[in-house]
Amino acid sequence: MTTPRGFRDRADDSLLTLLGEVPELVRNLVVAEVDSAKKWVTTAGKQAGMGGVWFLVALFVLFWTIPALGAFTIIGLASWMPAWLSALIVVIVLLVIAAVAAFLGIQRFRKLTRQQNPVQSIAVDARIVKDIADEY
Repeated sequence: MTTPRGFRDRADDSLLTLLGEVPELVRNLVVAEVDSAKKWVTTAGKQAGMGGVWFLVALFVLFWTIPALGAFTIIGLASWMPAWLSALIVVIVLLVIAAVAAFLGIQRFRKLTRQQNPVQSIAVDARIVKDIADEY
């Protein structure tokens, strides 16, 4: 007998029949979960790709905005002093900012190299376990 949704009524099936169908049900469940994961990965990949494209567009616009801001600053300073001096001031300020950013980046990488690598800690743990196992 089937229900209105098309499913079979299993109330009259024996326990052995139901247990015999468990491997097929588990297999169907695993296949459905794998298909669901594939679909999610595909959708997430498409969304991440489009997000990356929008970030590239933003970086492209920012790339051309920075020189325009520099020109604006030079022209603004040139109203009070000679143009060459205003350009020199802007270049020096940008070089100082670049030097500070490079210094901070170097400090961050030094801090990174001081930390113990997780692979090294796993190797140390494995060596300790091996030494303990060798004692017994």
